[in-house]
Amino acid sequence: MVAAGLGIHRALPSSAATDIAGDALYAALIYLLVLFAAPRVPPWAAALAAGAWCTAVELLQLTPLPATWGAAFPPARLVFGSAFDPRDLVIYAVTVVVCAVVDAAWRAWTRRRAMRAGGGPAEE
Repeated sequence: MVAAGLGIHRALPSSAATDIAGDALYAALIYLLVLFAAPRVPPWAAALAAGAWCTAVELLQLTPLPATWGAAFPPARLVFGSAFDPRDLVIYAVTVVVCAVVDAAWRAWTRRRAMRAGGGPAEE
């Protein structure tokens, strides 16, 4: 996820498509980090947490803080961005919902597979 985001950021010309792809990859990464930190959290809770983080970071861009941090340490721009864009909020919301749906489907599939294998109910 990080490699894909950095690849898009570095290799492709800046456009609406690369901006959308970068935002979606960022939101998906945050979703995965939530699951890494709390693997038993239900998909809807992971989506809420990831969405809240992404929204908070985007709203923080309404202040001069991200620009200040990015000027002092340029890689901070990859985490905190540089300018507020309301479209990003929509991209983040759609992405975390898609992540939650895929996660829920994956969990259901692995539970069914474990039950068919005779392992009983799989833990979440």
